[in-house]
Amino acid sequence: MSFINSFSIWFIPFLIGFILLYGTVKKVSTYEAFVEGGKEGFSLAVSMIPYLVGMLVSISVFRASGALDLLLDFGKPFFDFIHVPGEVVPLGLMRTISGSGALGITSDLIASNGPDSFIGRLASTIQGSTDTTFYVLTVYFGAVGIRKMGYALKVGLLADLIGFIASIIVVTIVFS
Repeated sequence: MSFINSFSIWFIPFLIGFILLYGTVKKVSTYEAFVEGGKEGFSLAVSMIPYLVGMLVSISVFRASGALDLLLDFGKPFFDFIHVPGEVVPLGLMRTISGSGALGITSDLIASNGPDSFIGRLASTIQGSTDTTFYVLTVYFGAVGIRKMGYALKVGLLADLIGFIASIIVVTIVFS
């Protein structure tokens, strides 16, 4: 364990030093290349701000309006029928929208049910088996200017659904 800690501490400075040395050997002006890359990164970050604000406002409106609670109340008989704990459904929905929001829900589920409980294990598995599809599409597609993202959205949501269902099946088989 101490080897891994030492390796991780020294890896980044070694990598940066290697890149600078390699650039110098190849006769590349590394400082100017670094500054130019910083300019591009800054302009990219600024161009993503409207997309991020739009996504965060949408999430806040969805939660604050009670639409999430209404959706969960509507689907409760179905989730009970297929033996899916209702506590993890908001996690499955939020995970596609926001990674930090989903992490907050996962933390709450683990704190209230315990990390070794079925719900804690299921929440952890869902957290690791799905992705933040809307976030990825908003930020990355917005950054490069892709406007037609219909197929990517469908495939991403399908992958999230499959990850959610697979998490339930695997955790049920392994931990029940």
